[in-house]
Amino acid sequence: METLCWSNCKSYRESEYVIVGLDDESHSHAIRKGTSSAPDRIRKISKERDTYIENNLESLAYTNSGKPQSKIFDLGNISRQNIPFVYERIFSAGKIPITIGGDHSLTTEIIKELGKKRGPISLVYFDAHPDFLSSTRNFYGSVIYDSLPYINPKSSVMIGIRSPELEEIVNIKKYGISVFSPEDIQFYGFKQIINDILSKLGRNIYISFDMDCIDPSFAPGVSVPVPMGLNPITASILLKNITQCGIVGMDIMEVCPAFDIQDNTSHLASRMISELLSAVNNKVKNSDSIKIKN
Repeated sequence: METLCWSNCKSYRESEYVIVGLDDESHSHAIRKGTSSAPDRIRKISKERDTYIENNLESLAYTNSGKPQSKIFDLGNISRQNIPFVYERIFSAGKIPITIGGDHSLTTEIIKELGKKRGPISLVYFDAHPDFLSSTRNFYGSVIYDSLPYINPKSSVMIGIRSPELEEIVNIKKYGISVFSPEDIQFYGFKQIINDILSKLGRNIYISFDMDCIDPSFAPGVSVPVPMGLNPITASILLKNITQCGIVGMDIMEVCPAFDIQDNTSHLASRMISELLSAVNNKVKNSDSIKIKN
């Protein structure tokens, strides 16, 4: 099995971060199909584009934040049915899962297991869509509503939202989740938005990153693309600053390789994972001027 290039230790036992692939899209209603192939494709592209051979030795292309200092193990792919069994053990062992999907409904299953272990979750939800439908349940468009028993809405945020349905707007207002759109970030600026986001977050921060939060000019290979999204640098800055508060898990969902262009979306997904992992033990540039919660 191909492993993500950022995997740097040989055993699950010694790892701090665990890469888990969920090659399932059974709860997606998208016209575009193929997110189940994303975990293996992202791994393959990470090896091809972020690994170089110099003097017969393998060399990784690190981020500007430097080399990941944590121990990272790629567990491979598991089925949807095995999520409770696997994640209960990951969370019980104090490890942090980095999940590659798959359709976004998988996030609900992960949050259920995390909520049972840690209590209410502060959810950071990067997405073009709120996924807050309540009239239809148990699919990729009802993730937030289905996760409500396990999250604290007041300490949760949505980032990148730009395509809400009326029902979702009603639910956002009803439950009080804060929304930061791409327009908000452009208008108010990074520092203000970062401070606003961090001031909302509480304990047990979990990041769920739908690749369609990024504008399709940068990430065309997603199941439901929406124009006027975040650019990758904006997403990376936000991701790294949130990560430095301390997270209990992260997933990256909805890459659709069949609709990608030259695997750019898969490569970007791999780089987003590396940005998060390299930010864990490194200070973000200009962090002295950014409010970081302890």
